[in-house]
Amino acid sequence: MFSSKLTRSVAVGAAAIAVAGGSYGIVSATSSSPAAASRPAAASSGSGGGSNARSGPAAGGSSGTVGSVSTSGFTITTSAGQKVTVDEASSTTYEKGTAPASASAITTGEPVLVLGTVNSTTITATQVTVQPAGSEGSAASSAAGVVPFQQGAPATSKTVGQIPADYTQGSGTLASGTTANKATEAALAAYPGGVVDRVVELGNGEYEVHYIGVNWPHHIFVNQDFKIIAASD
Repeated sequence: MFSSKLTRSVAVGAAAIAVAGGSYGIVSATSSSPAAASRPAAASSGSGGGSNARSGPAAGGSSGTVGSVSTSGFTITTSAGQKVTVDEASSTTYEKGTAPASASAITTGEPVLVLGTVNSTTITATQVTVQPAGSEGSAASSAAGVVPFQQGAPATSKTVGQIPADYTQGSGTLASGTTANKATEAALAAYPGGVVDRVVELGNGEYEVHYIGVNWPHHIFVNQDFKIIAASD
């Protein structure tokens, strides 16, 4: 935590991966898979329900517009209306675009990408990137079909792309570090609006990114090249 945002040190060394419109493509994510559609759907919940039973903080992140700033962190609102609290630490690094920056770059109204340890809708940030204006809440959200969270509304029952054949909810190993960051960024680029609260590496080397704060999708699947291959409720 910091006594003043203006005294925080300049972040160095972290390379940014642009979320909006950039290097992450959606692979085969336009048609429903009969096999995937027959899988049990995750339970709907604004806090990210589902049968993938894991608890405790894990690597993930979110993107949104800065709403308020304090000496210990800030809040963001995603393009789907989810409120997220971001806690900063002495180890948090900052970038503006691809250039190193300081915590003073975080100001109200700025679009940001936040990566770190996620506990529900609170993120302890390891890296914060101030993004180009207009990157958050762009047409990508509508094109992807993200369904904002509505209290009491059922999850949208839909699957796009091809879910890995050997996937079962609850399988896999929690990912962390660079791997989790890349999978998180890929998911947020394709489906902005929610919060990634964990990334699971599957047995075939692909990833399931668990998504909360929206009514769809709750599960986003990323291949070994960090391309989106499927999404489901």
